[in-house]
Amino acid sequence: MKKDIKSLNFNILELLATWFYSGKSPKAPGTCGSLATLPFVYCLAYFYGIYAVIIFAILISLAGIPIAGKYAEALKIKDPGQIVIDEVAGQTIALIFAGTNLYLFVIGFALFRLFDISKPWLVGWADSKLSGGLGIMLDDIFAGIFAGIIVYLAGYYIL
Repeated sequence: MKKDIKSLNFNILELLATWFYSGKSPKAPGTCGSLATLPFVYCLAYFYGIYAVIIFAILISLAGIPIAGKYAEALKIKDPGQIVIDEVAGQTIALIFAGTNLYLFVIGFALFRLFDISKPWLVGWADSKLSGGLGIMLDDIFAGIFAGIIVYLAGYYIL
């Protein structure tokens, strides 16, 4: 019985760490994880508003630290590409001020991926200096914050 519980726990951990297996994509798992986040965040914004998106961003960011850390530890890899819960957190943060504006969603998606891949300033620092679940999560959270600031400004001044 104990083996079944461990197996179930690992399956739930894998489901969340890979964001419903979107991170298992053989090509661009981070982008797939970000794309898989978009409809979820859109529905949250549409049905429940900005506060639901903020709450989800906080919860997924906090929960992602132990989830990413334990899954990486189970795989014995420092930062496995299939872990995309960090992309979910960062992408959600980037879209907090997008509401249901599809133009802002596209901007938020593109900017988040740009910052996540290019790793400017704090994003690169967190990626290179931190380890474990916090290291996996924090660079994407910073990328999401940077993208989110620009999404906010674009929404306020342009769209």
